[in-house]
Amino acid sequence: MPSAMCVMELVGFGRADAAFAARELPRPAPGPGQLLVRVMATSVNPLDVQTRRGDYRGQVALPAVIGNDVSGVVVEAGPGADRYRPGDEVWYLAPVFAGQGTYAEFHVVDEALVAPKPVRLSHVEAAGLALVGVTAWEALAERAGVRAGERVLVHGGAGGVGSVAVQVAKALGAEVVTTARARDHEFVTRLGADAVIDFSAGDYVPQVRAMGGVDVVLDTVGGDTLTRSPQVLTDRGRVVSIVDIPQPQNLFAAWGVNATYHFLFVSPGRAKLAALGRLVEEQLLRPVIGAVLPLADVAHAHALLEGSSSGEGRGRPRGKIAIAVHPDQGPTHEAVAGLTRTGG
Repeated sequence: MPSAMCVMELVGFGRADAAFAARELPRPAPGPGQLLVRVMATSVNPLDVQTRRGDYRGQVALPAVIGNDVSGVVVEAGPGADRYRPGDEVWYLAPVFAGQGTYAEFHVVDEALVAPKPVRLSHVEAAGLALVGVTAWEALAERAGVRAGERVLVHGGAGGVGSVAVQVAKALGAEVVTTARARDHEFVTRLGADAVIDFSAGDYVPQVRAMGGVDVVLDTVGGDTLTRSPQVLTDRGRVVSIVDIPQPQNLFAAWGVNATYHFLFVSPGRAKLAALGRLVEEQLLRPVIGAVLPLADVAHAHALLEGSSSGEGRGRPRGKIAIAVHPDQGPTHEAVAGLTRTGG
């Protein structure tokens, strides 16, 4: 096996078209309790875009390999790593701002963070689900504690986290309301949304109130959307926000409904991946892949995610933008018309 690997390295903060360069680096070796994984696919997340722009420059020393999603094949196990063997297909969320990222042909990871790849998913699909899936699961199941029969509002149901969150909330037995542009209403309905609000055509607050309010809000937007969240909550409702807050928020209305707030910065974990894997195997969850690009086109993937590249005039793709580091063998799904559901 070659001793070098190709990576797309972040060489400067700023515009996507000037931020990355192809490099050859030494292939890493697994240490105690670690695995060397051949990265079959990774994906691009808003966190990557923020990192590239320089929002976290205090956490990232240039040049750097960024990225956090992996679906791949175990190549070598370090001393004491005995759960997986070479050839095993695995997926995981790499720790944020810790070591080499995943825009690379190979990646080293602690075995404790790794789970077997769901057999129903291709590598591209698994890589597109890792970070957003763990985020949605932690937000709704662990932080908000969504229960069957509750009503959940997911802001941005056609996006990366939103498209997974709609499905996770439905799998937990909730009634799901989501916001999306008119062109995405049919799409999010097929994901499982019970009601859809066009956030670009009017105020969502009175429309949600007319439904009787919601028990949980998942905020993927921030700003005014976060500020107004308590206005749609039932008593003792919960809000989970996954968006940075650059300015102070006036959350006074939250006192009137005894609201609980959770601010989530995702963390990796095998148990979360296992929970997502069960939903996949039960055909209650399917990642939505809106575009697949090669590793050399990471800059274009960033531009697509930011909406600066039109993609045949349609704007930012629905769901996730995946990076195929090596050729994949399985199908990918832009939509989930074939998703089946039991119960809930």
